[in-house]
Amino acid sequence: MFGTTDWIHGWQNYTTDAWQRALLTLDTMRERGNVFLEHLHAGKPALLKFEHELLLDGRDLPQPCNYALLRILPPDGEVIDPTRRPIVVIDPRAGHGPGIGGFKPDSEIGVALRAGHPVYFITFEPEPVEGQTLLDVARAEAQFIEEVIRRHPQAPGHPSVIGNCQAGWAVAALAAVRSDLMGPIILNGAPLSYWAGSPQQNPMRYSGGALGGAWLSAFSADLSGDRFDGAHLVSNFENLNLANTWWDKYYHLYANVDTERERFLDFERWWGGYFRMTGEEIEAIVENLFIGNRLARGEVEMEGYRLDLRNIAAPMVIFASWGDNITPPQQALDWIIDVWGSEKALVKAGRTIVYMLHPRIGHLGIFVGGGIARREHEQILDTLEQIAALPPGLFEMKIDARDPDAPLAALESGDYSVSFETRSVDDLRALNPECRRDEALFSTIAQVSEANMRQYRQWLQPAVRATGGKLLGEWLRWLHPLRQQHLAISDLHPLAPWIRQAADSARARRQPVEPDNPWLQWEQLGSRWISESLDRIGHQRDAALVHWVEAVYGPHGLGALMPPREDDRASSAAHARADEREGRRMALEQVEQGGFADAVCRILLAGLAHRGVIQRRGLILGQMLADAHRRMAQDGALVEGTVAAAPGEDWATLLHRQALIVTFAPDEAMAALPLLLPTLEDREQAVALAGAVLMAEAELADPGSPAARRVHELLHVDPARVAEMAQALSSPAAATVSIAASPKPRRRRAVA
Repeated sequence: MFGTTDWIHGWQNYTTDAWQRALLTLDTMRERGNVFLEHLHAGKPALLKFEHELLLDGRDLPQPCNYALLRILPPDGEVIDPTRRPIVVIDPRAGHGPGIGGFKPDSEIGVALRAGHPVYFITFEPEPVEGQTLLDVARAEAQFIEEVIRRHPQAPGHPSVIGNCQAGWAVAALAAVRSDLMGPIILNGAPLSYWAGSPQQNPMRYSGGALGGAWLSAFSADLSGDRFDGAHLVSNFENLNLANTWWDKYYHLYANVDTERERFLDFERWWGGYFRMTGEEIEAIVENLFIGNRLARGEVEMEGYRLDLRNIAAPMVIFASWGDNITPPQQALDWIIDVWGSEKALVKAGRTIVYMLHPRIGHLGIFVGGGIARREHEQILDTLEQIAALPPGLFEMKIDARDPDAPLAALESGDYSVSFETRSVDDLRALNPECRRDEALFSTIAQVSEANMRQYRQWLQPAVRATGGKLLGEWLRWLHPLRQQHLAISDLHPLAPWIRQAADSARARRQPVEPDNPWLQWEQLGSRWISESLDRIGHQRDAALVHWVEAVYGPHGLGALMPPREDDRASSAAHARADEREGRRMALEQVEQGGFADAVCRILLAGLAHRGVIQRRGLILGQMLADAHRRMAQDGALVEGTVAAAPGEDWATLLHRQALIVTFAPDEAMAALPLLLPTLEDREQAVALAGAVLMAEAELADPGSPAARRVHELLHVDPARVAEMAQALSSPAAATVSIAASPKPRRRRAVA
């Protein structure tokens, strides 16, 4: 309990602390204005925490653009392994400048360097080249990646390319055209299905309908001399969360000004660095993607070539979060439903897609969160080679605390263990709580947008371009509220000397209040009330927007005049059925072909289909055993009656071929195993190898388990014996010795 004296004393302490915090916060805001001006005068360079050197400048290319390729120089003490797969990081060009991929030591670039990867960064300048198009940017990025490939002939494969947010869909589009360029593709918070989401959680989708479509973006660019100001996009992001924009981030600084100053200024340097695009770029983005949703539909053309996401041959890793209200999981994943229709279609095409969902991190946290970098990004990069060796199909990546006593635990370093769980397209459909019912609405919005753009281009655009220009664009740029916000308090302000002096005095006499001070607790309570009130206002605004757009564009509004076009579900389902028929035909043709290695892959895949999960450490063991097996194949004699396997054929190739057989002809695949494994010794060793990779020793040792019964019935081997052999193989130190004792690897049978 507090007496009157305590309350008065507490009030005195609180007011001293509150006044000092106010002065320090005001001084931090002054410094923010200075940082904004300094960054502007420096040319807004990429805000990377790592030394780097320029390798290629897109402005020097035949079709110039404002992009460039940087090589990241490792910090002192970091050793780069030239035999490791190079990493290329591309940041979003969505209003802000580049740098979030290497914003701090614990970042995508930081964890890649610590893992020994050569790292490259594709950056961009604040102003586009005159007449620059998205196609020019794509050409430049392709040349940059080709240069990275040229520099690393010893790497185990092509570079792994990380696309953050907007850069993610750009990477996917490039991979659909140049599938020969990339190793595993990592898309972080990247939208590919722009109509997907929930009305309650993702109301930003409706803003295009409220504004009548894409014409306003074209109008803004035309008024400014073919320049679209990225500050408009940043303003849209800020409007999503009124509480954070108008109160929370400033109160957090005020409440923790002794420790938050540097972090706040670092973030504001990036957040306030607004970049511009050409009119063609923003119009193509808004019309083709955010309003038209044409990328997933295969309706975007590049040099007369229609972009088809089915052509992406590299394994894909998609990282999304339920806390992301800019790119929710549905926008990151629903394109798989529309493009493929079935997980079996992925298998037939030899495509591997891995996704990972975080329960709560926000959009920016995906890229700049230190904890996310140390956990999710680090585990993705540590698992690249295992992801590249996964069989085709759809998987969800899970990260759990590492159990040092688990089987094969020594094969995973660090604090985490990774597993891959098999998923179906129906699992992705289940992520849509409203079953995508509102997407028909966006089809009507897209048609209205197209009509409005036609009218704007015919009647208004010539006059707007004649009225506007570069000079007016500069005036509009500097008058934007976000820039004025930064300029309002800086050393240019007449009161800046007093603010600086008062803050220095407060810092020298700093008297922080105790956390249990009742007046401080009242302050915190008031802050929560303000934040919650702004949240309620934002929710009410969003609900009103959704209702208004539904009324205007729904079946009783413009939807009656412009009915929704047929969605992609029917066509994707038809494609999936055709793929399944063709896949089964191909599987039956190959079901009796192969030898020892094919049989091991087949058993492994059948076990994976049964168990639904495979551990990273099992995949690592499988790669070790496959390498040893390959070395024996190179050194050993051919078995009579067999022919050599295809030149360069490796474990991943075997997995892809056998996945087709096991997926589309599962019963026939198992029935043909005795043909591929003619001797008991072959059968025991094959089952033991697959069991070791799947870590299924316990199931094989249990005579009542379905796996043990199936093995005994099909191959007439003793499950207990093969369980012991699998256990022996599960010791990494003994793996090479064990494989050396196995029968000579049988080559794939000749096909008549």
